[in-house]
Amino acid sequence: MKETIIVIGSNGQIGTELVNELRSIYGGDNVIATDIKEPSYEVLHGGPFEFSDVLDKAGLQAIFEKYKPTQIYLLAALLSAVGEQKPKMAWELNMNGLLNILDFARTYGVKKVYWPSSIAVFGPNSPKQQTPQYCTMDPNTVYGFSKLAGERWCEYYFLKYGLDVRSLRYPGLIGWKSAPGGGTTDYAVHIFHEALKSNSYECFLSENTELPMMHMSDAIKATIGIMDADASLVKIRSSYNVAAMSFTPKSLTEEIVKHLPDFKISYVDTDPRQAIADSWPKSIDDSYSRKDWGWNNQFDLPGLVTDMITNLKK
Repeated sequence: MKETIIVIGSNGQIGTELVNELRSIYGGDNVIATDIKEPSYEVLHGGPFEFSDVLDKAGLQAIFEKYKPTQIYLLAALLSAVGEQKPKMAWELNMNGLLNILDFARTYGVKKVYWPSSIAVFGPNSPKQQTPQYCTMDPNTVYGFSKLAGERWCEYYFLKYGLDVRSLRYPGLIGWKSAPGGGTTDYAVHIFHEALKSNSYECFLSENTELPMMHMSDAIKATIGIMDADASLVKIRSSYNVAAMSFTPKSLTEEIVKHLPDFKISYVDTDPRQAIADSWPKSIDDSYSRKDWGWNNQFDLPGLVTDMITNLKK
């Protein structure tokens, strides 16, 4: 059966790369990108594009009517740092956007829905090292508790209505193809741009702040991997932990200096993102993803740094 896939929030850090990858698999005409802003040239000319606001039900309905999608990827969200500046807007977008899509997916008989969660669902009282799939979750950011509530809705729609919803808890994501989108882990993208531009970087997190991270290619691989998995293998319907590596600004800098010996880093003492990072895990146990549907990352820290510097230099 031919797949018709809609990616909502296609202009973001994940969406840009996901749309291109899905189009390479399913064909450009079968992957419809949607966002509230004009996309990149590549996305716009690689297949259909529609302006769409996930909170605009009439606009969404028109798109569902027009394309009759078999799969939906919902990526539209306000991220952690931006969400703290606009808390009610973040809740509205992250929560009602998801509920709109879950309802339209039911109404139009969509086969599969993908919605990303985040390590932000964990909080100050969650275990910090090898944070397990199931544990205390007490997030204290709007982004975090909107994602935690979203996980409950996803599982609810699966159990109550049989809607095939799948989800991953992303760590910090690092890629060279698009700009970061206002997250707490974004230093790990900015640092490469500044290293190549000015050989220096002022980091908003302290040098020993350890956080789980992943190369964008691995994030795309995991996303398509869980969507491609047979439904019987997807046993967790809230959201799966996924992991690749953990590092600190200090250990990342040590790896960058191997490529750019003159690079220097400095640290800001007072940034609200530090408190967010301190409430998050340092490393993630993703054994359920590896066991259930065969998740396996490709990039480690040296590989990630080499790839970022090589591609950004180009």
